[in-house]
Amino acid sequence: MVPGTSSFTDFLAGQAPELLPSRRSLPPGQAADLAPHGTTIVAATFPGGVVMAGDRRATMGNVIAQRDIEKVFPADEFSAVGIAGSAGIAVEMVRLFQTELEHYEKIEGITLSMAGKANRLAALIRSNLAMAMQGLAVVPLFAGFDHATHVGRIFSYDVTGGRYEETAFHSVGSGSLFARGALKKLYRPDLSDGEAVLAVVQALYDAADDDSATGGPDLTRRIFPVVHVITGDGGRRLSDDEVAEVADRMIAGRMQRPDGPQAGLS
Repeated sequence: MVPGTSSFTDFLAGQAPELLPSRRSLPPGQAADLAPHGTTIVAATFPGGVVMAGDRRATMGNVIAQRDIEKVFPADEFSAVGIAGSAGIAVEMVRLFQTELEHYEKIEGITLSMAGKANRLAALIRSNLAMAMQGLAVVPLFAGFDHATHVGRIFSYDVTGGRYEETAFHSVGSGSLFARGALKKLYRPDLSDGEAVLAVVQALYDAADDDSATGGPDLTRRIFPVVHVITGDGGRRLSDDEVAEVADRMIAGRMQRPDGPQAGLS
């Protein structure tokens, strides 16, 4: 009956610390080659919200471990988190983060602020530093709608839990360099939500074109990126049919212009 802390992670650390991902013991040596890795995640803001998308490929060394893994998850009603790095640890961390936000809301009676959510995720990443040093690093991308400023916001992290707010767009993962380069040409601050979705899918396609660990749209198996759109009305995952329509339209355009749409110079 003792009032608990608003942090579910702190509560778990006191009651059952062995359940925390960071408290698991690992054998000596590098464990990175033993676990599937997931990449690439991209996010971009538009007036009134933010869109986040992730490819579906997980790799284990030079082998494709899974072709349809999901890397973008709702953190709560108005935010989403995309995972890059060790897939198993990352998914477990996302589930803990989701519970952390829900627990805070139940204890405090209000929703955690956007900056507060970003800080809680940073603390979870920091607690995973020991595993990161053994090769099981998790580097997520966090985005959501901020009701205080009425804009979409994007946060990136490093393996030590460092938190950085990004402007306009960002990407993480092995294909992030190519995705970010594509978004530099495609992004405009006045994009509609549909245009933002098309831009991030184009960026993932360009990343897959140059990075073997990033999977592009699989037309044979009909496997397409996971896309979440978040506005002041809440977040939603686009259906497979909606993303397929965007991908099919994009690929049809690439048949005429393989290197992608020409960026405006104005």
